[in-house]
Formats: sequence, C-alpha cells, structure tokens
Amino acid sequence: MKRILVPTDFSEHAEDALRVAAQIAKKNNSELILLHMLELPQQSNDAIMGGTSIPETMLFMKKANETLDEVASKNYLEGIPVTEIVKMDKPIHGITQISKDYDIDLIIMGSHGSSGVEELLIGSNTEKVVRNSEIPVLVIKKNIPNFNASDIVFASDFSDEAKKPFEKLLNFTKLFDSKLHLVTICTPNSFKPTHVSEKAMNDFVEEFNITNYTTQIYNDTNIEKGIINFSNRINADVIGMCTHGRTGFAHFFNGSISEGLVNHAVKPVITLKI
Repeated sequence: MKRILVPTDFSEHAEDALRVAAQIAKKNNSELILLHMLELPQQSNDAIMGGTSIPETMLFMKKANETLDEVASKNYLEGIPVTEIVKMDKPIHGITQISKDYDIDLIIMGSHGSSGVEELLIGSNTEKVVRNSEIPVLVIKKNIPNFNASDIVFASDFSDEAKKPFEKLLNFTKLFDSKLHLVTICTPNSFKPTHVSEKAMNDFVEEFNITNYTTQIYNDTNIEKGIINFSNRINADVIGMCTHGRTGFAHFFNGSISEGLVNHAVKPVITLKI
C-alpha cells in the first residue's frame, strides 16, 4: 500500500481517521496524502461575477494551508511522508480527482455516526465518497489508539458481482494477516435454506486462495442488526461490505440498510465498490 488519502475538515472525527491512517502508514511504509477541500459558498466561486473578491478567496486559501500545516505537524505523523493539498472544489469531485492523480490505494475518512435524520460526517461527504469511490474507503467512528484488523467480517450474498470487491478486501487483509469471517445474514424477509447459503459461500471461497477464514450463517430480524450483532459476538475489528454507485449502497443491501450500517456501527467499516 503506497498511498493513503485522508480528507480532513479539521474536526475531531477527521483527526480520529488521521490517527488510524498514521498507524497503517507506519506499518506499511505508506505515504499519506492529507487533503482539505475548500468549498466556498456558490456566490464566492466567481469573483468576476460579483462574488467574494480574489483577495478574500486567497485569504481563505492561506488560512486553510496554515491549518493543514498544523495538522501535518502532529507528533503521531513523525517519520511518515506527508503531502498536503488544499483544493478548491466540491468535496466529492476533489477527492475523486486527487485519488486518480495520486494513484491512491485506500481512503480513510471519519464519521461521527448519527441517529434520526442526521447525516454522516463532513456534511454528507463521507456517504458520497463511500457510494462513489472506486477505491476502498475505511470509515472510522472514534479514536482508536491501537488500530487492529486481525478479525474482519465480510457480509454478502456471495454472488458473482461480489468477487471483484472481495479481491480488494483480500489486499487489505494481507496488511494485517487478518482472519476473515464470511457471513450470510438470514432474516424473515431474505430467508434462504441453510444448504443454499452454505453452497453459495463454499463456491465463492473456492475461487480464491485463502485459508484463514470461517463461514457463518447468522439469523436476525434484519440485515443491519445481523451484521452488527454478529460482528459484536465475535469481537471483530472491522466490518467489510460491498457498495454500489447507483443510488446508494446495493448488492443484497438496499440503500437504507447499508447507510444505516455505516452510520450506526461503532466498529470501523471498509467499503468496496462493486
């Protein structure tokens, strides 16, 4: 893993993500790309057409660069190559472009989670990145002094379209010598006989050269609760899941279920686009 992108809005939750990124970078000799997206109000984007003046815009840029310098000088980043970028653009556009320009291997973002109608961290930008990123996104919910990924849950229906994102997850597991816990969540609304679920998982696994794994079928009232409860039961370190770029998260997840999972799970979640 050569480069890790960490978008930051200078919040506490973004720093939690940066701390985890620093631990992963030190473990793998990776470079950190520290990005702040400066999204000015719409009327400020066009100085010629009567918005904020160019001097004011430059002042915003100067302040953002100064604050990013302060973040990059944190003690826990010592010894890690850090590239600082302040980009004026809509966050999702800027993050996507920087990911391509710098050949990013992993994006790490913070989230405070939410309840009710609240959205994910950094406006709804974490949600948008998770939904659209071709690169795996690791979502961090709290400060983790000693990040570990020894046990990773991968919840899926184990259909063919899950194979490509699963390969990306395997690359992540190699960094930590992780044990994979493959699980099918069985609910009243998505019931499958045990022998059908077992065959799907076994056929899926046969296409990959993996040995450190388990397969499980877990019953619960709905998929989101099933993933969270199963992950808590085995004390997993990370939850892995597939996403789709159409209208939210897809696969055997629908939008509300998987957004709820990323939003409500306390554990880190790594998302992998189909």
